[in-house]
Amino acid sequence: MTELRKARGAVSNRDSRFESVQHVSVDDGWNSLEQTLPRLRTTVTADSSRTIIAHNQSPDVPFEQSINPYRGCEHGCVYCFARPTHAYLGLSPGLDFESRLFYKSDAQALLRRALCARGYRCRVLALGTDTDPYQPIERRYRIMRQILEVLNEAEHPVCITTKSSLVERDLDLLAVMADKNLISVSISVTTLDHEVARLLEPRATAPLRRLKIIERLAQAGIPVNCSVAPIIPVLTDPEIESILAAAAKAGAANATYILLRLPREVRDLFVEWLNVHFPHQAVHVMNVIRQSRQGRDNDAEFGRRRRGTGVFAEMIAKRFRLAVKRCGLDGPVPDLDTTRFVKPGRDSATQFKLF
Repeated sequence: MTELRKARGAVSNRDSRFESVQHVSVDDGWNSLEQTLPRLRTTVTADSSRTIIAHNQSPDVPFEQSINPYRGCEHGCVYCFARPTHAYLGLSPGLDFESRLFYKSDAQALLRRALCARGYRCRVLALGTDTDPYQPIERRYRIMRQILEVLNEAEHPVCITTKSSLVERDLDLLAVMADKNLISVSISVTTLDHEVARLLEPRATAPLRRLKIIERLAQAGIPVNCSVAPIIPVLTDPEIESILAAAAKAGAANATYILLRLPREVRDLFVEWLNVHFPHQAVHVMNVIRQSRQGRDNDAEFGRRRRGTGVFAEMIAKRFRLAVKRCGLDGPVPDLDTTRFVKPGRDSATQFKLF
């Protein structure tokens, strides 16, 4: 059953793949399925994780370690490939993912402990690889700010991906780190169409405002990448050139893209969303996706999952490459400095000295 909720992305709260029982809706004759549902409230719970840095060995991902301050994301992007991770918590990758959130309350102490570990080797840390570190609840919990304070103290390089204007709050720290070649920021711009964005990414910063973020970061001397991700066949791929031109005008130095991925539960959630909001284009969109994914809805193979294969994927790659060159967005990706790293002060982590 679809559950249209104001300012939410997913249109249902499907049970996860690990549940032994799947709930279904039945019309009881009282038109209950047609009733307007109440506004869904966000709940936030402390995460009891005992580690903060996740390590990655995927050959097609350009980072080895990352931090995710939050589980779940209130932005509600229906295409988010992190949605299936909520199933590990016994929750739905649907509406639960964007309304039942978790924050790492002791992130600062955990990070200090990790950086002070005897065998720690400094490599660029990625933030925003799963969920957005600057999603709305960051205004209250300030976990991202605390993490940046530790990284700045340790002179540790970091790359950030976000689509939130809240990143501007930390311009003071980001500018200091940029002066030492310790920071790069990637701003995700999926579409410039406000109506599409309102349905696709309901609680994220508006598209044109994201261009302003790029401009402000660039003016502060912070290297900025425009991430056109994901490119959705039929719905947003016609905008590739206009997005890149606007990003270049705003001050971005380079650009990247990812073709839409539909892993696990994301596939069903996305198809539901299409049928509700773009019913006349749904079949076309999914057919083109399959043409780019070896005839399937999703292709998880390393090396193919980010770009796709086939005629459509090749066309996207060529269009993107030509537009990047034309717009001057083919500048070098910053090679952040890992030689400045010093272990941060242990004042907040003395309780871990015995371990």
